[in-house]
Amino acid sequence: MRLDTTDRQLINLFQRDLPVCDRPYQAMSRQLGIAEEEVIERLQSLQDSQVLSRVGPVFEHSRAGASLLAAVAAPEEQIDLVAARINHAPGVNHNYAREHTYNLWFVMTAPDEDTLDERLDELEHQLRLPMLRLPMVESYHIDLAFDIDWESLP
Repeated sequence: MRLDTTDRQLINLFQRDLPVCDRPYQAMSRQLGIAEEEVIERLQSLQDSQVLSRVGPVFEHSRAGASLLAAVAAPEEQIDLVAARINHAPGVNHNYAREHTYNLWFVMTAPDEDTLDERLDELEHQLRLPMLRLPMVESYHIDLAFDIDWESLP
């Protein structure tokens, strides 16, 4: 997919500081000088083309409830099926494959610890795979935005 100037601006401007308001795409459209519908269409196109994997804010999880990093060792021939089941579980906001015995890692959130435990128990039961549960011991802030040198890209 070839990115035009507006796509590049959309990515650069909103890697950080995604508007948190009733109409975030409208706020983005005003800043870009395009229609709200076009912002939504462009973001969908960027996701469909796998330029973007996710559009949404990142919250300080400890203020929003409970969360936990978990992992399962999915049989290689079933990894896509297991990943799809994990993705459909309530509260899953990251899910990624790794080259490791535990090859699918995900973060699950919930309003409180009891709900989180119930969700994890239910998912473990559905998957029929043992789940490694790794509660956060210490928090680190990692800036997930990237300075993109558009001129060096093909």
